[in-house]
Amino acid sequence: MKTLHSFLILGFAILFSNISNGQNFTLGARAGISIPNLSAKGSENNPLNTGYKSRLGPDAGIFGEFHLSSLFSIEAMLEYSSQGGKKNGMQAFPTPPEIAGMFPQGTAPQYLYANFKSEAKMNYLLIPVLAKFGRNVNINSPIRIYIDAGPFAGFLLSAHQATTGSSLIYADEKGQQPFPAPAQSFDANNDIKDQLNSFNFGVAGNIGIAYNSNRSNIFIEGGGNYGFLNIQKGTANGKNNTGAGTIDIGYAYTLGNNSKATNKAK
Repeated sequence: MKTLHSFLILGFAILFSNISNGQNFTLGARAGISIPNLSAKGSENNPLNTGYKSRLGPDAGIFGEFHLSSLFSIEAMLEYSSQGGKKNGMQAFPTPPEIAGMFPQGTAPQYLYANFKSEAKMNYLLIPVLAKFGRNVNINSPIRIYIDAGPFAGFLLSAHQATTGSSLIYADEKGQQPFPAPAQSFDANNDIKDQLNSFNFGVAGNIGIAYNSNRSNIFIEGGGNYGFLNIQKGTANGKNNTGAGTIDIGYAYTLGNNSKATNKAK
């Protein structure tokens, strides 16, 4: 953790100590889609935290990039990242107290099952500091291919569990043991932010292609991020890690008088 903090601080120090003179410094923005998923972790897996599939959400960021040479640069970003996952179909939910009371004391099942849709929607502010390597297709080409990677710190902005649909309730995940009760509505949108850790850290990276024109360039890149920490505070709902694939397009502009060199360095 201390190493991560030191790297992030060093990266921002290098970037913003050079923004005043503007030389070899680029500012930009990107936007696109995030394709996140929740991965179950360790021996604490249970029916609540397994079975998630990818969902779609927004991804957007602003960044500053300091060019150390024609091949290397350091980029720091403020990134809005949609995370989470979804389930559709038969899935588990905790046995509610009103149904648990139908069983002799101490014999109620921990989970019941129903057929509905569920989506975990989490939004983070990520602060990655990336080491970037790239080169032009040839010395006179405006087209540049690059790759970057590095650590990020993440801060939870919001988190909701949205469920929709109606279903009979079953005692088994195959739906062969229904309860003698009418179908129940599962329409709800619950704020779960207080159940999750507010901080995460992990790694991010991208591969992209840019087109340079004087001080400006446009680019498209694909990549992803993965958080190392479990997102849940407790263990009642199991443990998950979150991560996402990303596809973004963006625009960047080089400051200062050294635009020719920096455009080649982007």
